[in-house]
Parts: sequence; structure tokens; C-alpha cells
Amino acid sequence: MGFIGSGSIGRTIAQLAVGAGHQVVLSNSRGPETLVDTAAELGPRASAATSEEAAAAGDIVVVTVPVSAFPHVPAAPLAGKTVIDTCNYGPERDGHIPELDNKSLTSSELLLRYVPDALLVKAFNNIFFKHLLSLARPAGAADRSYLPIAGDSAPAKAAVTEFIDSIGYSVVDAGTLADSWRQATGTPVWGTPYGPYSNEKGQPVGEDAIRAALATATR
Repeated sequence: MGFIGSGSIGRTIAQLAVGAGHQVVLSNSRGPETLVDTAAELGPRASAATSEEAAAAGDIVVVTVPVSAFPHVPAAPLAGKTVIDTCNYGPERDGHIPELDNKSLTSSELLLRYVPDALLVKAFNNIFFKHLLSLARPAGAADRSYLPIAGDSAPAKAAVTEFIDSIGYSVVDAGTLADSWRQATGTPVWGTPYGPYSNEKGQPVGEDAIRAALATATR
């Protein structure tokens, strides 16, 4: 697993991935030397690298950066790879982006313009990082939670589903990248189903609740 960006969600996915036996290669915009401690905390399955190296190393690569950083995501090493997009648009942080403000594109479709040969899957963008860490459950657990994913490539979705299953979650297919607005910031499936931020443990959410939340989203 390669990581472009190592903020709260990135580090949490990396922690779950290491726990499930995956190798992880972390990167950020400040250079690998700033991630030495994080990699050490994660243990021998984790290492730090440049964004280009992390992109090249991963069978699956997680892009978890501000939307304003999309132009800096290395495109060449992501060609043909399954890429998980965890990113959410926030004008107060990212500045206003006309295509996202007027809803002519989803943020994932915008990312695809910068990495056109990647096989992009939207995932992990609708859950608080502390809930993501605490709600992971083994396969078959009665209180296993579901996460929505969206993408245009069936093989990429299958690869991401397999990865998400390995770290303790089941998946609801939320459609194409054009449909991924249904899990964007402020929608019914974003954050709320898993409980308030004040409850750091969160609450398990089943398949039906996720499907219902996706279905009630309006644009």
C-alpha cells in the first residue's frame, strides 16, 4: 500500500493495513524525513518515501490530500494502478474551485483530470478517522460496519473491496465516480451514521443504513 498524504485518515488506514499484514509506504508534501517517527510507530511493515516512490511502490495507492494539492499528485507512477481517493472538498481550505462549486464535477472526477490513467475508487471520505480506527471488526462479526465506495472500474472496485474487507469493514457499492457526490461532505452518509465526533468509539452501521443514507442524498 502506497500513501500520498499522511494526515489523520491516511495514518489510520495505514495503521489498520499494517495490522492486517500489509506493507505500507508513507509519503507527504514535506519529505520522508518528517515521517520517520510515524513509520517507526507503525512498525517494520511501514516505511517512509517520496510521493513518487510511494506511488510506484503500492499495488494500491491511497491519495489523501487537500483537493488544492491535486495538481501535485504524481501522475506517471499511478498509471494503470488502483487508487483510493479519500479526499473531501472544503472551499475554506482549498479555495473555491468553480467545477466543484457548480457541481459539474465531483472531487474524484477532478482528481482524475490530474491522474487520468489511474483506476480511481472513492472510499474512506465519509468517516471520522477515530471512528474508522475503533469500528473495525473481523469478517463475520454481527456488528461489522459498512463503507460506501464509488468508481468506474469494476476490477479496481473489487481490489478496494478486498482491501477494505481485510482491515475490518464491508462495502456498499455507491455507483460511479459521477455518483460519488452522494458520499461527499455534508451528505446523509457523511459522518453522521457512525455517531457524533464527541463519541470517539463511534457506532456500528449496517448495510441497509448506508444504502438508505446514500439514497436520500440530494445535490
